[in-house]
Amino acid sequence: MSRDPVRDFRWIAIAEGASFLLLLFIAMPLKYWAGIPLWVRIVGSIHGGLFLLYIWAALRAANHDKWSIKQLLVALVASLLPFGPFVIDHKLKQEERAEELATARGPAK
Repeated sequence: MSRDPVRDFRWIAIAEGASFLLLLFIAMPLKYWAGIPLWVRIVGSIHGGLFLLYIWAALRAANHDKWSIKQLLVALVASLLPFGPFVIDHKLKQEERAEELATARGPAK
């Protein structure tokens, strides 16, 4: 893990979101349409681990950046939606760019 909990969270969010999409759109159809349940077991296990890591990383990022309860809840609920982690990543990336811009401009006069 890096020294930036929010950046770690963003990477984990991408991995968790991708594993969820693989589970929903590849492993589950293989199980129910092709009769191959092995992929659900494999991808589901990976996704489960990434889901737990996502929760831990969200709590760590929230503590580090002093997120409000609402911000933390939005991040946690996003993990339950198929494209939610990607939306959260995009939002955090925008906030990071805004902070960089504000820092580059210097203090307001």
